[in-house]
Amino acid sequence: MAAAPAFATAATWTVKPGGATTAKAGKTTVTDVTAGQSVTCTSSSAKGTFKKGSGLSGTGIGTLTSLTLSGCSVAGLTISATISGMMPVNALSYNKTAKTVSMSLTKIHGSLSASGCSATIDGTGAAAHNGMVKATYMDTGGKLKVLATGGNLHLYNVNCFGVINTGDSVNFATLYTLTPKQVITSP
Repeated sequence: MAAAPAFATAATWTVKPGGATTAKAGKTTVTDVTAGQSVTCTSSSAKGTFKKGSGLSGTGIGTLTSLTLSGCSVAGLTISATISGMMPVNALSYNKTAKTVSMSLTKIHGSLSASGCSATIDGTGAAAHNGMVKATYMDTGGKLKVLATGGNLHLYNVNCFGVINTGDSVNFATLYTLTPKQVITSP
């Protein structure tokens, strides 16, 4: 007797309370992995929304509408870092024991600039608007940790005296606290 075929079902998600959310972080580091250069920012903040309810798809479970990096510098040089556009937040998997959600933040596009130096940050091209980072959300405490690994961010249109270059792999890492705290679970 043949076994019945197995069909994969997409995970569904529950988000409470949902709605408008702000996120604040202290030290945030943007690292050019290829060149071994890091920009340290004193803080970062984000605004966005999360869907509310149960039976939700993990794709686009939230959206960041702004992401700001402040007080950025390297070797005493002030750096302006700007991230723009609507950035979907996607729930990928849930660890019930740890009460953590593996996530991705997508459609990241931005720029870095300093005196005589500029670069675009994105995923597969300067205007692709498909930059992505991985993150872990902790239901306990409402913390969103942006991970330094697993993303696809690169530099483009670089004009920085050869210190950093077009095509360099970059990442950013920080720990945000969400207000209000969201509880995101999957059965």
